[in-house]
Parts: sequence; structure tokens; C-alpha cells
Amino acid sequence: MDTKDRPAKHTDPTLAEIGLDQFAPYLMNRIMGRYNAAMQEEMAKLGLTTPQMRSLAVLSVHDGILIRELAVFAVVQQSTLSRGLDSLAQNGLVRRQPDPDDSRATRIFLTDDGRAAFERLWPHMSDAYQAMFAGVGAAEKRAFVSTLQKMLKNIRKHDF
Repeated sequence: MDTKDRPAKHTDPTLAEIGLDQFAPYLMNRIMGRYNAAMQEEMAKLGLTTPQMRSLAVLSVHDGILIRELAVFAVVQQSTLSRGLDSLAQNGLVRRQPDPDDSRATRIFLTDDGRAAFERLWPHMSDAYQAMFAGVGAAEKRAFVSTLQKMLKNIRKHDF
């Protein structure tokens, strides 16, 4: 084999060399794991799962979006989301409505009960959010969120 045909040696540091405490994906997973755990008790009182809580949160901002958009925003696989939406609809928290422009598409709306459930969750979500940023100054927080937005833009597969 000619040297020009050999694969280039991978020279990036290994995970062990980087360290878990310096590896952003690991840190982000730990943070979200703790955030979701902080929400668990209140979600259980409302009979909600994490994907359902995320769906209610997204719908509180983007009510009436398409199911495929909700799946992206809520970071839930569409099959998992569909099952969660079935339960939310049975419990009167959301309603489905055919998209007026595409008969194959469905839009999801919060009901009054769904909005009330989210409003009951919001103080707990806000408290967990504030706890994550304890000791972080406003400028540092803005810079961090800006960096996260850039990172998402780098890797996202959708225009939203």
C-alpha cells in the first residue's frame, strides 16, 4: 500500500485524554438528566412523562404546530411522541386538528386543561432552570446560551 493511500492517523485526543469533566456532550447529558430528575415528582403528580412534559412546554410557546415539528422541538422520536400525545389527548390536555393546508398533517393544540397543567409545572421548571445558573452572572449566562444556539445551528437538521 502506498503511503498516500493509507488512512490518516487520527490525532484528536481520546475521551480519556479530554476527560469527562471537559467533554461538553457528557456535561450536557448530566445537566439534562438532573433537570429531568428535578421535574420527576411534579410530573408524576400530573401523571406525565418527560416527553409529555416537554410537549406541553413546547406547545405553551408554539401552540398548534405540526406533530413532526413538535417532535423536533420536544426532542422526542415521533413514534414515542405519538403514544404520549394519545395519552395527553385522552386526558384532555391536548387536541389534534387536521392541518387545513395538508390533509395528511395534524396540528396539536393545548386545551385549557393542558395549559393549566403546564402552568402548574412551570414554577418547578423555572426553579430547576434557576438552580442550574446559580452563581453564573448575567453576561456569562447570555454568552453560554449564545454558544448553545450556535452549536445547535451547527448540528441541526431542520430550519427551526
